[in-house]
Amino acid sequence: MKKLKVLLIIPAYNEEENILKTYNTIKNYNKENKINYDVIVINDGSKDRTGEILDKENIPHIDLIHNLGIGGAVQTGYKYAYYNNYDIAIQFDGDGQHDVNYVKNIIEPIIKQEADFVVGSRFIGNVSKFKTSGARRAGIKVISFFIKLCSGVKIYDTTSGFRACNKEIISLFANSYPLEYPEPITTVELAKKKYRIKEVGVNMKEREGGKSSIHTWKNIYYMLNVCLSIIITGMRRYK
Repeated sequence: MKKLKVLLIIPAYNEEENILKTYNTIKNYNKENKINYDVIVINDGSKDRTGEILDKENIPHIDLIHNLGIGGAVQTGYKYAYYNNYDIAIQFDGDGQHDVNYVKNIIEPIIKQEADFVVGSRFIGNVSKFKTSGARRAGIKVISFFIKLCSGVKIYDTTSGFRACNKEIISLFANSYPLEYPEPITTVELAKKKYRIKEVGVNMKEREGGKSSIHTWKNIYYMLNVCLSIIITGMRRYK
């Protein structure tokens, strides 16, 4: 079997406190394990020193002129993966929450051709000590209910940004990717299109610096909109 090309897509907006450490963790992992996970950081119009750090440290990256949000930034990464002929692409947060040691776990079902798309989950088994706040866990359960209702697929960590996909889905996402609520919406779309989805346990850590893109005052608005978006996505007809 040929050696598979694997890419970590790292969206970054104002991650000056975290991005170098995140990149160095991956770099050191590659060296210690004699493996080669390629990296592309998508600098999503950061207003802090993120771009400066990426340039200074020669970290592979794409600078977006304007802030496109998580959906636009991640799709840029998928386009890069598609045009550079990667076999597997993994979304990987730039804030230090994701553990590179678990990349092998989420790509294994794809390598074994058991799944087309894999979600890294804090809620499968007892792998992750960090589970996020009680309020956010409650919101995730609500989103999980609506995803199951609209697609028939049960996903526990519905907002996880630690996700892997095969070459076919790289092409799909490079062509079309939701700008808002991409994690739950793409899960519903893939389920409706009969792609094989699997959820595996991974370790996640608490953000070490910077701010999350989802703030407390937005949570009710976020929940209403994401659930409505899931319902609309589930009602569409797919070939």
